[in-house]
Amino acid sequence: MTLSRPAPDQSLVGHIEHLGVLDDRTDLKFFVLDTNVLLHNSNALFMFDDNCVVIPFPVIEELDQFKKNNDDTGRNARQVIRHLDGLRKKGSLSTGVEWNGHGGMVLIDLGNHSRPSALAHDTPDNAIISVAHAYMKAGRRVVFISKDINARIKSDSLGVTTEDFEAQKVNADKLYTGYVEWDVNADVINKLFDSGELDVDSIEILQADDELENTNGLEDEDVDRPTILANQFILLRDPVDPSHTGLGRRHSPDGAAIPVGPYRKPVFGVLPRNVQQIMALDLLLDENVKLITLLGAAGSGKTLLALAAGMSAVLNEEKYDRLLVARPIMPMGRDIGYLPGDIDEKLSAWMQPIFDNLTYLLSTRGGGSQHAESKTVEQRIKALIDSGRVVLEPLTYIRGRSIPNQFMIVDEAQNLTPHEVKTIATRVGEGTKLILTGDVQQIDNPYLDSSSNGLSYMIEQLKGSPLVGHIRLAKSERSDLASLVADRL
Repeated sequence: MTLSRPAPDQSLVGHIEHLGVLDDRTDLKFFVLDTNVLLHNSNALFMFDDNCVVIPFPVIEELDQFKKNNDDTGRNARQVIRHLDGLRKKGSLSTGVEWNGHGGMVLIDLGNHSRPSALAHDTPDNAIISVAHAYMKAGRRVVFISKDINARIKSDSLGVTTEDFEAQKVNADKLYTGYVEWDVNADVINKLFDSGELDVDSIEILQADDELENTNGLEDEDVDRPTILANQFILLRDPVDPSHTGLGRRHSPDGAAIPVGPYRKPVFGVLPRNVQQIMALDLLLDENVKLITLLGAAGSGKTLLALAAGMSAVLNEEKYDRLLVARPIMPMGRDIGYLPGDIDEKLSAWMQPIFDNLTYLLSTRGGGSQHAESKTVEQRIKALIDSGRVVLEPLTYIRGRSIPNQFMIVDEAQNLTPHEVKTIATRVGEGTKLILTGDVQQIDNPYLDSSSNGLSYMIEQLKGSPLVGHIRLAKSERSDLASLVADRL
């Protein structure tokens, strides 16, 4: 990163120099962190190598307000405070404390900086931005780091170099899809089904789908083809006969592609409606794949498929002790506290999308015809919950638990941070299968986007492991009207 150094404002130079940062370190960059960066990642203090991390004093005051929370913001606030307390014992934070032995420093800025006229209102955000502005006016190489888009716009308009917190971000435009599409000769497709396997590296590709070709981000050095990862699917197409296709999955990093046959028997009343749903079910029904991420727009069937596979595995096959379904409490609007009723009624309203899918699965249109019981759908759902075979709960209560031998679904996972996703996955005990579903284009968390959310981060970081599978569902199957609206609006 190349940062220009404007002519210093001499009225501010004295304040900057007293911080203990020697003036002969002309290469030193000052990264001024907004509160939301530290609430997002408590280790952000130590992610700027041999540069100086500046914590404006208003940030300390905001951390003090957040530390009482019982969510991840509260935990991160407390952890940051503990980090700073540890640094305080090594020296004065007001003049800068070196932490890594290579010039990396952390300091708390106590300066009472005058705000630019554009920041006339006395708010914590404006006070924090004013610190970065003061360093810029003093001729220092400064970058303001914030996850608040509005704060970034304001600081950038003042001429301050401004960036989002880039750690744990992925390229959302090239997010791993979980499959590739190749045009091949007809005999290649025939060989896949006749022999029951196909050497992936020997396939002669006539043409690869340009959009999907490199979405795993890896390429072989010797051949012009993407590397096929473990649990990645290959859709083979015969260009002469479009109806002649073959679908295979590579189960291990060096293994052959094994054919994935059409599902003619419903899974708890659900049949896949497109090739991506076939891929998703193939992963969901494979006991050897312990973690599955399903990405797709509204109506693509990600939650319904996960629930159908879970209900079948728990109730019909009894492979798991129970089905656990959780959702983050991140509503589009007012949070759960504003919902009417006691805590059970509040959670019931918040879990309504899950109830809707269960209602379908237990109805005559779904898997209900398998159960000759003279009960309403609502009564059967209640009986499953009362028996403990199906558990619905918010993610608030997940920390500190161990979850063995369960089929666990986390819905709306795009609203989770990378740290929260890690917390959930590390709760998984022996014999548990974890499925995360979400749509990275519908994020309600104000400090996350399609590149920085935990679901995208997990997809990119864990792709290629034999224990992990992923599919991006491309088409809405909710109804003809839903598909029409999704395509045209």
